[in-house]
Amino acid sequence: MRSLRILPLLLLAGLQAAGAVAAGEEYELTGRIVYEEAAFSPDATPLVLLEGITKPFAAHTLADRSGKFRFRKLPPDRYTLIVSIARVGQCQRTIEVSPGLADSRDRISVKVLFRPQSRSGNLGGVSAAELSVPEKARKEYEKAYRRLERRDLAGAVAHLEKSVRLAPQFVSAWNVLGTLAFQSGEFALAETRFREALKHDPEYYPALVNLGGALLSLNRIPESLETNLAAARERPDDALAHSQLGLSYYFLERPVEAARHLERAIALDPAHFSFPQLPLADIYLQMRDPVSAARVLRQFLALHPDAAQAPAVRTQLEVLGIGTRE
Repeated sequence: MRSLRILPLLLLAGLQAAGAVAAGEEYELTGRIVYEEAAFSPDATPLVLLEGITKPFAAHTLADRSGKFRFRKLPPDRYTLIVSIARVGQCQRTIEVSPGLADSRDRISVKVLFRPQSRSGNLGGVSAAELSVPEKARKEYEKAYRRLERRDLAGAVAHLEKSVRLAPQFVSAWNVLGTLAFQSGEFALAETRFREALKHDPEYYPALVNLGGALLSLNRIPESLETNLAAARERPDDALAHSQLGLSYYFLERPVEAARHLERAIALDPAHFSFPQLPLADIYLQMRDPVSAARVLRQFLALHPDAAQAPAVRTQLEVLGIGTRE
């Protein structure tokens, strides 16, 4: 039985519209970077980036010597937090900003374990195709980023389109254009832009994994399986690749493979914006394992108490005769 069909297909990338937000509702995100190796001390200052998931947004700051950082005036949303250290690598995780996770002073505190997922000093790796990108095109890309910091989608797109006109091989710009199209629900346009990036650099991972999400959103499930398999092979430590691959298997009704990759996504990033707990709970119910289903549903509620899906999840737990608490 498919008793947990709580979400539309857009579940696969966690880009469904956020719940209603009160006007002017803003929060402060404070964090501290801790290192997997306690004795590690970076030579370079950690760069911390925050990227919106359901809405176009980008911001960045530098951590201080103790690894502390802060972002102010954030509206409720899910964000990807990226920590990048030159010559060391980067790591990323999902951060949720919502009332249920904030303290009485509207602050949300997080601890980020730095375990490099990429040994490149550039986000997503340096593409060989971009080595010939002229300075004018790079400046347009930087202007687009500043527009995103002001939540100016149209302005950002205009600068990015100018950037790729100046340098069609600028794969990072094509990838951001695709991401913005995806966030706007224009999945076919997103696919076109991701494929354009891959045409210039077939090994450019960000466009590959994002293409997998676009194909899922277009309900082209068999195609998505091939793309998501390639992404998971390329980056076995990427939660998004495993979550999307799990969803490809899920919609192809291959629950054993789906569960394996959804579980891996949760292990890598429990709060991942694609909500892997929801299809995984459905699989557990199909396997007549309500205890495991309840476990991942309770985890979902703990991590996403204000998500649009939370009321339906609570109802599902009641139907199962299992409370929302352990």
